Amino acid sequence: MSHRKPVTADELKRIGLFGALSTEVLDHLAESLPTVEPDPGDLVFKEGDTARELFVLLEGEAEVVKRSRSGVDARVAVLGPGDWFGEMGVLDVQPRSASVRALAPSRLLRIRATDLDALYRHDLKAYALVVLNIARELSRRLRVTDSILADFLVNVLDVVERRRPDPSDG
Repeated sequence: MSHRKPVTADELKRIGLFGALSTEVLDHLAESLPTVEPDPGDLVFKEGDTARELFVLLEGEAEVVKRSRSGVDARVAVLGPGDWFGEMGVLDVQPRSASVRALAPSRLLRIRATDLDALYRHDLKAYALVVLNIARELSRRLRVTDSILADFLVNVLDVVERRRPDPSDG
């Protein structure tokens, strides 16, 4: 991954993670946060890696891949411009829960845990807004996952019920 074109405050303004931040804070972040440009096929990070940064997809496309217990890789999401990923790593300091790979030439904004700490010291309100925006996105993702899981469970139970012999058939 190479480091190239810097991000602008105007780009940040259009991304939900930075919603409600002042122009001054957006300018500060644009000046202080680096971008990286992975090529198609490059891993941004690998499941199990140490996690202390999140990424915002500014341009391009990436996939989130989760490895099952049996060792099968499954695509769980495709991400596009404006999406962000890796936020759990700056919140809970656990190893990466999935891998992310660039699918197309991409440009990512990298935000390390130390960058969030610096934002906390620079502007507490802006820090709180960013963390709240992360929490809102995590909540949205959890609702989607809950819905998928509920649908899956209902479908499995329907299949089991249809296969169960009818006691009246004796």
